[in-house]
Amino acid sequence: MISFPNAKINLGLNIVERRSDGYHNLETVFYPIGLTDVLEIVPAKGGDSTLTTYGNPVDCPVEKNLVMKALRLMQQHYDVPEVDIYLYKHIPDGAGLGGGSSDASSTMLMLNEMFNLNVEKDQLARLAATLGADCPFFIYNQPMMATGIGDVLTPINVSLKGLYLFLVKPAVSVPTNVAYSRVTPTPSMSSLEKDVMKSVDQWGEVVKNDFEPSVFASFPELATIKLVIENGGAIYASMSGSGSSIFGIFDDVNLAEKMKGKFDNTTTYVIELL
Repeated sequence: MISFPNAKINLGLNIVERRSDGYHNLETVFYPIGLTDVLEIVPAKGGDSTLTTYGNPVDCPVEKNLVMKALRLMQQHYDVPEVDIYLYKHIPDGAGLGGGSSDASSTMLMLNEMFNLNVEKDQLARLAATLGADCPFFIYNQPMMATGIGDVLTPINVSLKGLYLFLVKPAVSVPTNVAYSRVTPTPSMSSLEKDVMKSVDQWGEVVKNDFEPSVFASFPELATIKLVIENGGAIYASMSGSGSSIFGIFDDVNLAEKMKGKFDNTTTYVIELL
């Protein structure tokens, strides 16, 4: 079986408070985008499961890879035999795009289908939450308002269909723990759920990413990238998650494509939003 785990962007990200367990409560809207990895799962040829990766380098021991953790988690709870997994990494790591979480959740969904486990999505999402805060979103893979640590999900009727995403993944990566250690939690003064229902060209006034001030202070090149995108005609621009990717939303695909010329020798994508 083959699937194409997709990335996400964050439409706004409010860090509301630091929890007693060390995590942070937040508010954000997860939005799926058509930037994908490729994941294949087949019955194991040998006695043990294997994971083979291609594409972007994966600097992680096999058993610590989220895909293998997802497999082991499913085997703990359900009758899942050993399998061979082949993963082509195209979604950049360390970019705030959720690639690893998407791969893990896709693994769970595929195993559920391959072996006729008939596990409901809500149950899979609860299990996925033990792997990472972003993982439950990818079980549903539709626009979601997220609260808690990002694992309390409510469907939200926001659509960017007909618009285009210009995405930049700079060479620098922002470690998630570093980003959280430098952010100052602040209760939101407005409702993100209501703000994202406004016209996208109004988002710049009300839809913010609370990681930007501290991350941009440490990595000023990211602030420059956002400014270039804004000046290039984006109707909204933001950092995704805790970074380091920066995106702009355009209503003209030609303007989005033209942005590539401003970022030579940098990984960029133009993606039609659905």
